[in-house]
Amino acid sequence: MGDAFIRHIELLGYEKRFFPSQHYVYMFLVKWNDLSEKVVYRRFTEIYEFHKALKEMFPIESGDINIENRIIPHLPAPKWFDGQRSTENRQGTLAEYCYTLVNLPHKISRCLHVVNFFKVRHDDMNPVTDSQIKKPEVFLLTKDSKKNPTDITGPIVLQTYRAIADYEKSSTSEMSLKAGDMVDVVEKSENGWWFCQLKNKRGWVPAAYLEPMDGPDESEEQEPNYAGEAYMVCKSYTAVEEDELTLKEGDTIEVIHKLLDGWWVIRKDETTGYYPSMYLQKAGEVNTSVKSEQRNRRAPPRRSTIRNAKSIHKQGRKQISQETYRRNSKKYIQNQRNMRGNSQNKANVIIEKNEPEDNKPKAQPAVPPRPSKDLILNRCTESTRRKIL
Repeated sequence: MGDAFIRHIELLGYEKRFFPSQHYVYMFLVKWNDLSEKVVYRRFTEIYEFHKALKEMFPIESGDINIENRIIPHLPAPKWFDGQRSTENRQGTLAEYCYTLVNLPHKISRCLHVVNFFKVRHDDMNPVTDSQIKKPEVFLLTKDSKKNPTDITGPIVLQTYRAIADYEKSSTSEMSLKAGDMVDVVEKSENGWWFCQLKNKRGWVPAAYLEPMDGPDESEEQEPNYAGEAYMVCKSYTAVEEDELTLKEGDTIEVIHKLLDGWWVIRKDETTGYYPSMYLQKAGEVNTSVKSEQRNRRAPPRRSTIRNAKSIHKQGRKQISQETYRRNSKKYIQNQRNMRGNSQNKANVIIEKNEPEDNKPKAQPAVPPRPSKDLILNRCTESTRRKIL
């Protein structure tokens, strides 16, 4: 019998697992050329890394050289967080991806990279479990799911966070917390409100009141971008703290640092300060009903305003002062101006140097001195000498 290859890959559904932490894995039924059928489990992060490596192996077929030659299917990149809803929604995308993958030319569909990725692993036969943790929950793919594929929204992982202070909800959609409560974050929104579950309770909680158990969460935040990203103010806000900005609807600003608590550092002209991200809209982005609904909510509290926070990471958390933001922002703006000024000056210098050269008259050749009579007599012919004499 020749080398093993895959005849068919079918997505069965996904499992919600609780050990070592809550996460999701997809279940695939892999049918091999020897008529055997095996069930394997893969996280989406693994699938996406497999996809990237496959594209590198076949640059022509992945469209890197010419997009018209692409035959390897697309797989949207994961974002930084995912929940059960998006895990369920992307099943259609993965089902279509696997179907297309198996039907690619044999040099791709039967290469070792594909074969080895879908081979049965030890963990597929004996998944890691803990008797004290409840058993995994299985969600099978319905037949109609293949007809409604949606884009992938992030890697498959749920994190457990700890409340650093008491929080009292102010609406039915929110959830109250006590300092020390352990919650599972189902959805993280960049507006600073996170959807969490605590035992049989669910609701929105300000991200500023939560911290991960394994260390400060700055690693999830982007680094400051002093070049700025163009946004528009879609709801007015009056500053409460000294380091906040007061802006009106319709103002255009630049976002230079996106923070997890939903308060972004922005720049208006040469002034920087904090502003609620939920009241901002990316320049050129179309308004949606979801965003309109978000604007009607109040801004979440800022992390720095939480009093008596019992944070285990308070000492280790890196913080950037507003003065640092302002100084670096002004420095960036000044550097940009200097670069534009230097480039303009260089252009002017080149023009000034060229203009005199163009206007200067071309140098005339020097007139040679007239030879003396003796020199002529010594060098001329006999005929010329007779004429002179």
